[in-house]
Amino acid sequence: MHFNPYGGAAAELAATLVNADPSADLLDVLEASDYKPLGSLDARQERDVRDWIARLRQVFRAPSVDLLNELLAQSSMTHYISTHDGRAPHLHYAREDAPTDVRLKAYTAAGMAALFCEDAGRIGWCDRDGCGTVYVDTSRNGRRRFCSTKCANRVNVANHRTRRSA
Repeated sequence: MHFNPYGGAAAELAATLVNADPSADLLDVLEASDYKPLGSLDARQERDVRDWIARLRQVFRAPSVDLLNELLAQSSMTHYISTHDGRAPHLHYAREDAPTDVRLKAYTAAGMAALFCEDAGRIGWCDRDGCGTVYVDTSRNGRRRFCSTKCANRVNVANHRTRRSA
């Protein structure tokens, strides 16, 4: 499925942040995700981003208009058209010179909202009991239930063994 840049890359960044080890350095997680431009995060900004990640986790668990509207209201919503890096004009939801935490909140809130409006069923939480991994379903048919083939195989093997022993 083709998503707009906010519904795709931004929502996938939200999933990456939710799935990241809580002890991981946030700037390292962002850099590994190719989130640009990177800046710095002071202690307050890092706490704000970690609180934001907890809010994003709630959206993945039970996406709703109310939760997403709260995120949009709390993120920087200064819409403007950008033409950076020689790209065609496109929308941004935070100023390029805004602090990293402000840009990150605006980007992920807009991405999750765009994805929700396009197809809320593509915001996923792994169906394997005990797995807390979230994902953005980019499959063609939009029927993904597990975060990975490994989790799907575990569930299928367990179901097979249960049927066999019965």
